[in-house]
Amino acid sequence: MASLTYELTLAGLAVGSAAALTGIGLVVTHRATGVLNLAHGAVAMICAYVLRQLVVGWHWPLPVGALVTLLVVAPGVGLVLDRAVFRPLARRGANPARTLVASIGVFVLLVGAAVLVWGPGARDDAPVLLGDDPWAQLGAVVALACLVGAVTRWTRFGRELRAVIDNRPLAVLSGIDADRVAAAGWAFGSFTAGLTGVLLAPYVRLDPYGMPLLVVEVIAVAVIARMRSLPVAVAAALAIGVAQAQLTRLHPEGWAGPLLQAVGANLFVVALLVAALVLPGIGGKGRDALPPPVRSGRVPGGVWLVVGVLLLLPLGFAGSDLHTAVQVPAVAVILLSLVVVAGRGGQIALGQAAYAGLGALFTALLTSRGVPGLVALGLAVPLVAAVGLLTGRPAIRRHGLALALVTLATGVAVSRFVLTQPYATAGLSLGRPSGFSDDRAFYALELLVLAGCLALVAALRRGRTGRALAALRDHEPGAEASGVPVPRLKLLAFVLGAALAALGGGLLGMGLRAFEPEAYDPVRGLLWFAAVLVLGADSLLTPLAAATLLVTLDAGPHTGAAALLLGLLAALTGRIPPLMNLLPRKVPSRKAADGEAPPTGRPAPLSMSSTGGTGVPTRAAPAPTRLHAHHLTVTYPGGVSALSDVTLRLAPSHVTALVGPNGAGKSTLFDCLAGTLRPHHGRVSLDGTDITSRSAHARTRLGIARTFQRLAVFPSLTVEENVRLGQEQGRIRTDPAAVERSLRLLGLAGPLRHEPAADLPTGVLRRVELARALAGQPHTLLLDEPAAGLDTAETAALARILAALAADGLTVLVVEHDLDLVAGIAHTVHTMEGGRILS
Repeated sequence: MASLTYELTLAGLAVGSAAALTGIGLVVTHRATGVLNLAHGAVAMICAYVLRQLVVGWHWPLPVGALVTLLVVAPGVGLVLDRAVFRPLARRGANPARTLVASIGVFVLLVGAAVLVWGPGARDDAPVLLGDDPWAQLGAVVALACLVGAVTRWTRFGRELRAVIDNRPLAVLSGIDADRVAAAGWAFGSFTAGLTGVLLAPYVRLDPYGMPLLVVEVIAVAVIARMRSLPVAVAAALAIGVAQAQLTRLHPEGWAGPLLQAVGANLFVVALLVAALVLPGIGGKGRDALPPPVRSGRVPGGVWLVVGVLLLLPLGFAGSDLHTAVQVPAVAVILLSLVVVAGRGGQIALGQAAYAGLGALFTALLTSRGVPGLVALGLAVPLVAAVGLLTGRPAIRRHGLALALVTLATGVAVSRFVLTQPYATAGLSLGRPSGFSDDRAFYALELLVLAGCLALVAALRRGRTGRALAALRDHEPGAEASGVPVPRLKLLAFVLGAALAALGGGLLGMGLRAFEPEAYDPVRGLLWFAAVLVLGADSLLTPLAAATLLVTLDAGPHTGAAALLLGLLAALTGRIPPLMNLLPRKVPSRKAADGEAPPTGRPAPLSMSSTGGTGVPTRAAPAPTRLHAHHLTVTYPGGVSALSDVTLRLAPSHVTALVGPNGAGKSTLFDCLAGTLRPHHGRVSLDGTDITSRSAHARTRLGIARTFQRLAVFPSLTVEENVRLGQEQGRIRTDPAAVERSLRLLGLAGPLRHEPAADLPTGVLRRVELARALAGQPHTLLLDEPAAGLDTAETAALARILAALAADGLTVLVVEHDLDLVAGIAHTVHTMEGGRILS
């Protein structure tokens, strides 16, 4: 027993050492560049193939081949990625979501290149670099970690690296070459990826799909280390590797035995899922979502007519065998799920392949028990939607990169523990529904289903729900502040996306007449995501074009061509716009109202006369509301007190102003009142009721509206749609005339109302944001630097409006640096400094 324990420990140390190398490379790359490099596994796979080609194919000596691979090829790949892909993104100020998309593009590109050059099959003759002694691998890992730590701590380059990590713009101003630091990070990260690949290749199957996914799984150790600590990453890798090896001795009995064995054999997947769900997420709320699409009108009906004719061509001109064609509508339905989640919801969802695979699996299981095919498919869709609900509920608490990791981990876990396990899939077959066994009949059925799904998603893009989804995608904190129930809306997108993916997966299995787990591999899910992002995630044409491209290219003689092309386009995402933007667009005509001039591009003047009297939207008599902050305290990590025992009372018909230097705590207090930040001590009450635990959107619906220091408008919506969203999600949602009153009050009722909010002047956008806040008819208005970006005339008009609103009973809090504006409107002025109210 002791001997077995020792042998398993050695085996675990070997696997853990390779995982530790991955962790070291990911941490260093992220610290030097800020990029979560999902392509790390693909670089490892390419380097393993290169070493095999040099040693096995061209008969180079192993030491020479290893030196060329690890010291030339691997760092060279990193430098190429830095110069060609990620440095241009950094110079453009791309957010983390865009760099993540680029790394996915690199992943797909390298996988496609490997398939084209070396073929899709697995290789079992990879050369062994360090022999079977795990202590040699462990020694190499420890030595590498110590070297990195020493360089970081005691060298000039290490000081520059820490400076770039702390504040890249300030480091550049200090004379540090941040590009050189980033290039070194990429070169070192690719070196560790190459070392991981050549060490793992002899012990796992060397193929373009398996090894990249295996390395993706061990991202868990970098996530556990919070992308910061090398010792934590190394320790976690070794611990998980040894634990996974020791668990192989267990042979649980009973119905759950196979599942438990699968879990024990894939402990890195479990660690990734737990780390992604439980540990603090990477990235930040509202700062790393997918960018909103450019709104440029509708696709003309003629384009849809051409697309429809092309889809119908196989029925008239192809032969009786439509094996390739029947895959296109099914894949298009799967990709349509990404249009819902990523295009409309703006969420980075990398696990749709899992839902598609579950749809096919449940359909196969039901048909094997005698359920008719169409009924089985109809039952599988809500079953997978329920799975989407269960997996989406914990995922929606995450944002950006953290959400990407959760969805990726979910997809990998479903693949490893369900789709590829014999206990779930052994002996399954999947036929076509009765009456649709012929390729033509089944293809016609698929086209009808696809048309219905397109109509459903098109309906989702319109109306109140469509505007709320667009707001969520464009600016999540702004959507919350407008009253949009963000968690519920995210969950809707995830559940609907899971249902569509399940429907497409079931159709794909029926079309192929088999349940093939490889068709729903997580790597394929990354390819699907890249395809949708490259072509345009918000276009209904994208699923059709992407499905056609993927299926036809993969069916040709050059397998991997689709991945190569789409990966290249995704890697260049910062330079190439979505391809659907190149199609002709039909811009809706915008007619001016009677007596109005056509739009000139200049904002209309602020007007006080459009609503009569004071120009204030009519509201019911205000209740005696009181927003009261009681002894609020907020302390950040490190013991820094942003707020210290702050008490503030806001009264109706009263303008209260907060002034003070930057860092005084004004914005923190503002966020506590608005619900975007929960104080560590103290409470917030409204009319004597404790609302401290209420979310931002719940407070908006209670009548507390806010604006942001940094503009929070929704660029893909028009000015009027921005304001209408505030009316639909605000305190009073049964008065559509409130939209018109707010537009007129802020001088937005002319032709400007039909303009998209993207690229409008800052002064106009400030008025749009205020009009949206007022459209919900709040009783309390929180304004964070509302005069920022306004000229003198606009500021004066704003002052008149705020004074009139307060006179009409509104409670107003203003955080503002313009002391002239404060002096002109405020009844009470509080000065803050050091997290305290001084006066």
